[in-house]
Amino acid sequence: MSNEDKLQSLIDRRKKAELGGGEKRIESQHKKGKLTARERLLEFFDENSFSEIDPFINHRSRDLGLEKNIIDGDSVITGYGKVDGRKVFAYSQDFTVLGGSLSLVAGQKIAKIMDLALKTGCPIVGINDSGGARIQEGIDSLAGYGEIFEKNTLSSGVIPQISIISGPAAGGATYSPALTDFIFMVDGIGQMYITGPDVVKSVTGEEISHEDLGGAVTHASKSGVSHFISSNEKDCFEQVKTLLSFLPSNNSEKPPSIDYDYKNNEINEQLNNIIPDEANKPYDVLEIIEKIVDDNFFFEIQELFAQNIIVGLARVSGTVVGIVANQANKLAGMLDIDASAKASRFVRFCDSFNIPIITLVDVPGFMPGTHQEYNGIIRHGAKLLYAYVEATVPKISIILRKAYGGAYIVMGSKHLRGDINYAWPSAEIAVMGPEGAVNIISRKEIANSENPEAQKEELVENYKNQFANPYIAANRGYIEDVINPSETRKKIISSLEMLENKVDSIPPKKHGNIPL
Repeated sequence: MSNEDKLQSLIDRRKKAELGGGEKRIESQHKKGKLTARERLLEFFDENSFSEIDPFINHRSRDLGLEKNIIDGDSVITGYGKVDGRKVFAYSQDFTVLGGSLSLVAGQKIAKIMDLALKTGCPIVGINDSGGARIQEGIDSLAGYGEIFEKNTLSSGVIPQISIISGPAAGGATYSPALTDFIFMVDGIGQMYITGPDVVKSVTGEEISHEDLGGAVTHASKSGVSHFISSNEKDCFEQVKTLLSFLPSNNSEKPPSIDYDYKNNEINEQLNNIIPDEANKPYDVLEIIEKIVDDNFFFEIQELFAQNIIVGLARVSGTVVGIVANQANKLAGMLDIDASAKASRFVRFCDSFNIPIITLVDVPGFMPGTHQEYNGIIRHGAKLLYAYVEATVPKISIILRKAYGGAYIVMGSKHLRGDINYAWPSAEIAVMGPEGAVNIISRKEIANSENPEAQKEELVENYKNQFANPYIAANRGYIEDVINPSETRKKIISSLEMLENKVDSIPPKKHGNIPL
């Protein structure tokens, strides 16, 4: 065979491999409203920047008819390219090849690309669209999953790991996304569950659809498994690109900062009028966040889950920051199990990737009730304490209004190694709310009074004046300053500049035992 013939053979074989399972299966994929694995990668990466790895690998199983289904590349496409000019590695499962089922070699392809991402210090993005394990390969398929899980775990906290669910992910296939930092789900086509509706029905008798059991809305709002929900795949890729724009490529770098001329918008008088005069009246903390970040742009994470706490990324004077904020208009901003887990995981992510943490505090306490106690709010609340203490990145907290009891401590307080702690004049810092405190410490005095209601009202007012203010904490040095709300952004910018070269550490250890 001549060199020309060999070259033509290569071209023909590559073209055939690029068709995956063939035209009919590609058409079927499109009819489901889904892009193919290759189309997804080309849509995600900068134009002409994607380089494929292992396009000619195929499975070696000859059992149960698999010898008739040997396709170059098997059920996943792997490679690397540029996203907004920065190097990113990725894999995309190909549903047109045996339903995207994971063979041993597909698992090894994914593990190899993850190894390359780890060695070169670049993010890894996984696009999941698979029927699960390749049953015909038996334990070899499970070995492929095991290799992926190992790489996910070793890469955690070293490089950003992002999962996109743009098709089914069932059984063991769900655990790799669960080990990554963020999960994006495409509404209507992305589904995740350990056991499908048929198994659920046979075991528990429950009848439920695929979408209700493991669809994007379910995991974005109920389970909290998914961090983002997208209306279509192209929208999803844009969201992933936005997220990557805030992140460093690895844990040895700082997040990408940008030049920002903030001199003309340091002061915002509108911040003086957001907190209501009435202590129990709700407001939207997003109004505050948008007024202290650059260009009013806040990239919220897990927007539909545990809405009593808000987490997300933004820039302040060009510097990337992570923001954690109690949301007063949802459950009065109280901390419950879901909010504690949501915030603690986000704090740990920020700490892993050198992102300063800004905490906006308005929390009346932890959620009471048997449901919370029986399901372990003590343990889950402790996660947030653990996360803040462990974090060594710059930590700036601002108490906006209420900060009561243990919830005051847990929200990035000075006692958890907070660097700079401020309070607005509206801040109420105490062991508990005025009414609850008076009911306990002045119970007898109220009961013996000629006019109990008037006596209680007077005592509550006295308590507010004496304790429910920021000045005792300022007197003790637990907060650095009581600031004018309009100067909040200015103070944050100054603090970030001061803390730019902060160095902190934790005692030498293999790892701590976070109360999981």
